[in-house]
Amino acid sequence: MSGFSTDWLDLRAPADERGRHAGLRRAFLDALPSTPRLLDLGSGTGATARALEIQHAQWTLVDHDPALLAEARRRMPGVETVQADLAADLEAVLTRRADAITASALFDLVSADWIERFARAASGRMVYAALTYDGVEAWEPEHDCDLAIARAFDAHQRRDKGFGPAAGPMGAALLARALETEGYTVSLAPSPWRLERARDGALMDALAQGVAGAAAEAGCDPAQAEAWRAARRMATRCTIGHLDLLAMPA
Repeated sequence: MSGFSTDWLDLRAPADERGRHAGLRRAFLDALPSTPRLLDLGSGTGATARALEIQHAQWTLVDHDPALLAEARRRMPGVETVQADLAADLEAVLTRRADAITASALFDLVSADWIERFARAASGRMVYAALTYDGVEAWEPEHDCDLAIARAFDAHQRRDKGFGPAAGPMGAALLARALETEGYTVSLAPSPWRLERARDGALMDALAQGVAGAAAEAGCDPAQAEAWRAARRMATRCTIGHLDLLAMPA
């Protein structure tokens, strides 16, 4: 799986924080022991750990990108980090001691087979998986190319990100089903980005550029994709859908 830049992760962090479903977040925090051990997959620079602000937590951050892990250690002195290929080494990573497993913006990138492997290896620990893209994308004002761009972007989302064909917008639903098969009680709740130009203009522009580029790579006419991207610099609002998941063991 290709890594993400620190700049992109920092740019999206405020929208992620606003988007997390408050009820599932509170239920997860309330269920933790007083000094929890948490294993965060695809951690990047540690945004999930910083967002949850769990007192006395012992975090282990797992990512494939050594530069992101180095930045995580700079921002969170003393945190444990593990560089690992989650495609090849998932089961080995999940043998580490933890009361709960967390992830943010991960399960739309992995495959259905990987999700089933994860569910089997979770071994009865709580799972909190936030901000999984669910395919909802709505910009204001509307544009004639919205549907063509959305279809091409969805096709791109399902490409192999290093784990096999990506689950894309079905990631949260597939994860819920796989964990339920393993005996978990699963809750899903919406956690959308609700972006506004005055507050989130830089993120909206970066998002539009990324969506247009992905759509062009997936076969959308490049001129159409560029026209859509340019028009989106005038967009006033944008909603990007995500789902949060909390799974409690039997």
